[in-house]
Amino acid sequence: MNEFTDRNAAARASGRLRFLVQAAVIGAAYAAVTMALAPLSYGPVQLRVSEALTVLPYFTPAAIPGLFVGCLVSNIISPYGIVDVVCGSLATLLAAALTFLLRQRRILAPLPPVVCNAVIIGAMLYFAYGVNASLLANMLWVGAGELIVCYGAGYPLLRVLEKRRGIFGRQ
Repeated sequence: MNEFTDRNAAARASGRLRFLVQAAVIGAAYAAVTMALAPLSYGPVQLRVSEALTVLPYFTPAAIPGLFVGCLVSNIISPYGIVDVVCGSLATLLAAALTFLLRQRRILAPLPPVVCNAVIIGAMLYFAYGVNASLLANMLWVGAGELIVCYGAGYPLLRVLEKRRGIFGRQ
């Protein structure tokens, strides 16, 4: 190998390591906040404060698997069992991917988690667990909690992190 090839290989390895570390830190932060605030994090009326982190795909694609794994780990202790592990984690994965796709429109970055969780988790609560409210009411309750957290905490977090983009490296 020549010197140029060696530097390219080292840069690629460094980029992969940065991606993995960012995903791990984001996932751990999501799980830790969710579990620390467990009474607020589960149920039809929830304020899952960790959902503020769902704006992170705006900055780095590493947040997509990070949020997915963090949510999956958090939902393992959910009172809603395996259905929540699957549905909740997939809702977060979809929302994170959509947030990444909307990264050119800052004001829309917090919206995918609101919509995805309202629809998917609202439907899960209604169909899988028979929560004593209409499907629309379940969706609205979940969506309202997401809206409060994602725009009330997530959007301000996004604005603060915009001034410190360097912490995410070159993406």
